Amino acid sequence: MYDWLNRLPKAELHMHLEGSLEPELLFALAQRNGITLPWPDIDSLRAAYDYRDLQEFLDLYYQGAQVLQTEQDFYDLTWAYLQKCAEQNVVHTEPFFDPQTHTDRGVPFEVVINGIGQALADGRRQLGVQSGLILSFLRHLPEEAAMRTFEQALPYRDAFIAVGLDSSEKGFPPRLFERVFARARAEGFPAVAHAGEEGPPEYIWEALDLLKVSRIDHGVRASEDPRLIQHLIDTQMPLTVCPLSNTRLKVFEHMSDHNILELLEQGVMVTVNSDDPSYFGGYVTENFLALHEHAGMTREQAQRLADNSMQARLLK
Repeated sequence: MYDWLNRLPKAELHMHLEGSLEPELLFALAQRNGITLPWPDIDSLRAAYDYRDLQEFLDLYYQGAQVLQTEQDFYDLTWAYLQKCAEQNVVHTEPFFDPQTHTDRGVPFEVVINGIGQALADGRRQLGVQSGLILSFLRHLPEEAAMRTFEQALPYRDAFIAVGLDSSEKGFPPRLFERVFARARAEGFPAVAHAGEEGPPEYIWEALDLLKVSRIDHGVRASEDPRLIQHLIDTQMPLTVCPLSNTRLKVFEHMSDHNILELLEQGVMVTVNSDDPSYFGGYVTENFLALHEHAGMTREQAQRLADNSMQARLLK
């Protein structure tokens, strides 16, 4: 089944580039940049990938991102992910990047965007992987910081296709970012937002009604609100679901408990994505395989999920 799933043409719509930083590359970049890591070796780092919740993962994620310093670092990070896309027949990807994670520690915005952008361009030419970059705001920081980041990004507006909202969800509802999303819309950028992972269904409503998003990232807690489910079905609003992430972060205790296939059968436009594949144990094909092995996903359902991902692209 793995080979069949791997050959299936897919799009990935929910993947954080910083979350694809494999331990081997992390250690290599630390050595390149003279950074001392808190882990003595790769095995020790992998052993730390046991999270009780989203925040515990994010603490490790931001610590790992410290090794990204130069354009070459960001290029190497992105290129490694694109090679994985080519291996898994991910023909289109719309990855996130978090500029604030880097600019707040003194890395210039242009260093980040130039390194990522060059790798994406090379991926289109050399690997045939189509792509569009999404600039994400960190919701645990004030909206004023997001607005400054957006203004800083405007000179590079051709390098990204949309804005997003990620990081710690609890206590940071989408309504806190209504102004910066309105500013992005005024500049012609569509929007996506993380909602309904750890946060309640109300956060999904806010992302839809206040941020005017074109996709909901995660969204699995929509099942707690029948009216919301019907709205998602009626509007065919895509949900970019990340099964391995959801189980590793205890949104669902076991993959057999995951609701993605139930949502699919209800008529919700759900898609399969890897979120932070280095930290959660797998890229897109591994997420599909986990659904097959532990949730009973059929080939027909896999095909529909893959078709949904192609339909839900921002870049057609």
